[in-house]
Amino acid sequence: MSELALPGTVWIASDIHLGEHNPGTAAAFFRFLERARREADALVLCGDIFEAWIGDDHALRDPPAWLARALTALRDTAHDIPLWLGHGNRDFLMGAALARSLGARLLDDEILLTTAAGTLLLAHGDQYCTDDTGYQRLRRLVRAPWVQRAFLALPLALRRRIAAWARARSRRARRGKSMRIMDVNPRAVADALAASGSDVLVHGHTHRPAVHALDAGGRACRRFVLPDWDYDQPPGRGGWLVLDAGGPRLMLDEPLGGGDTPGR
Repeated sequence: MSELALPGTVWIASDIHLGEHNPGTAAAFFRFLERARREADALVLCGDIFEAWIGDDHALRDPPAWLARALTALRDTAHDIPLWLGHGNRDFLMGAALARSLGARLLDDEILLTTAAGTLLLAHGDQYCTDDTGYQRLRRLVRAPWVQRAFLALPLALRRRIAAWARARSRRARRGKSMRIMDVNPRAVADALAASGSDVLVHGHTHRPAVHALDAGGRACRRFVLPDWDYDQPPGRGGWLVLDAGGPRLMLDEPLGGGDTPGR
């Protein structure tokens, strides 16, 4: 587990799921980036920034128009404030080449983050969904370096087809799973907090924004769940976490809309 200290006001968001078919969400996210550049001292995006990521070369060689706009907005943000990118279950293939091109930096899977609001454990969150054993097996497989090297060696067209197949398969699999299985496991969360020494966990992934109180080894702890974003379906939803001297606080649908949808 790596450590990171960020001074001033830090904003954290997750699960924006930028892609070709959600222009409303992209527009809301670009407005959010503009606001972050004015009001925050650093921005952390902790995974599933993109609906899918099939390799940095896809973005850097000849990106489609929607992706070029997103990269420009991220690059402009990184020019003004420090920008950190975390890996989600959909964009875990984001690499160093992308980060360099944006002027951003990549996060490890788990970060002990120190800010003016204190020290907290930050992660995308899918690693704590241990009741979903099938997903955890898949997660270990696709994050194996040899699997990633083999995938990235494929032609771009084939990678696109594989990614589309994988997303369709994932949607079918979710329909047969309970929300309990797809949510974080309390023991996994408690173990992660105990290992980190922090009493605050921040994560996304589950699309169930809330602040939870919990006991971890006799310590009173809190778990902040970041919202997912969708401004292409009314009434729209999104949000982020603000960390400053006033403590951590969730900004749900502020100033962008309302609602929430569970799921991955």
